[in-house]
Amino acid sequence: MDTLKDTSIGTTVRIVKIHGTGAMKRRIMDMGLTRGCRVVIRKAAPMGDPLQLTVRGYELSLRKEDAAMIEVAPADSLNCVGQNCDGCSGCGCH
Repeated sequence: MDTLKDTSIGTTVRIVKIHGTGAMKRRIMDMGLTRGCRVVIRKAAPMGDPLQLTVRGYELSLRKEDAAMIEVAPADSLNCVGQNCDGCSGCGCH
């Protein structure tokens, strides 16, 4: 399982699954990080934490602790998530 925490700077990925429960999972989803969404890892702070991401056209800083709960796959390896597609991934189905 690859996580957002382990992804290299400059890589574009799609979210496969968000692990965790309750308020923590809801907080991550409220930031716009949802299944199928495309994420670009822009840079990391000098000490490595937090990560700066581009998601849904805006910049987001995310702690590595939170990034470790987000399972990802390379953006080009996944097709549209179909009926649950939220349109953020640029899959062309809209």
